[in-house]
Amino acid sequence: MASDDEKKFIDLINQHQGLIHKICFMYEHDPEVRNDLFQEVVLQLWRSFPSFRGEAKITTWMYRIALNTAISGFRKQTRLPRTETMQEVHMNISDGWAADDREEDFQKLQWAIRQLSEIERAMIMMALEEIPYDEIAETIGITQNNVRVRMNRIREKLRKLMLP
Repeated sequence: MASDDEKKFIDLINQHQGLIHKICFMYEHDPEVRNDLFQEVVLQLWRSFPSFRGEAKITTWMYRIALNTAISGFRKQTRLPRTETMQEVHMNISDGWAADDREEDFQKLQWAIRQLSEIERAMIMMALEEIPYDEIAETIGITQNNVRVRMNRIREKLRKLMLP
């Protein structure tokens, strides 16, 4: 029989699993590795759940743990040799078929976001989720003014990366 804490935790994960999936998607390309990351994030959330004091919003707490888990996993992975598929390397080459411009733009944006640092990636992901700057600041551990400055720099970096 599940305890009250277990039920609360399962409800929390069910309610906010989209948040975890988005973070996993931003840091892992391979679906199998992404699933492993999802499970690792849930495990870390479970381990931290008893110490959640409610001082921050539950989603801010979840973002912080999920991002820390994803970033630490990303750092471990960057030490390993990296392979890329031809599709990832040459995603802008047309094969003669008419492609949906929106899909192509979305792919370019995903590629550009993957070029950012771990922290920049986390910040832009939260901004795309329309999370207020004060929550981003609390999650990342910087001031709200620093968030504004960094977001301007990130947007400019993305603009340059997205240029043809």
